[in-house]
Amino acid sequence: MNWEEIDGRLVRNLKCQDFEEAVALFNEIAVIAESMNHHPDLRIYSYKFLSIEIYTHDKNSITPKDYELAEEIDIILK
Repeated sequence: MNWEEIDGRLVRNLKCQDFEEAVALFNEIAVIAESMNHHPDLRIYSYKFLSIEIYTHDKNSITPKDYELAEEIDIILK
């Protein structure tokens, strides 16, 4: 996994080719997250960078479900 653990969150920042690719990836992640009923914090910044932060909101920390979501996201990033 290419994720960092920062302040109780799994974090990954991606540089996309352009805004369109960042939005498409954002939407792909949203579909996976919704199907798992586990939602990351997603942010597009500087028009082509996507920031992903995964943690269990009600625990305010990383749980096994967060690692599962990270693995599913990794599959679409390959």
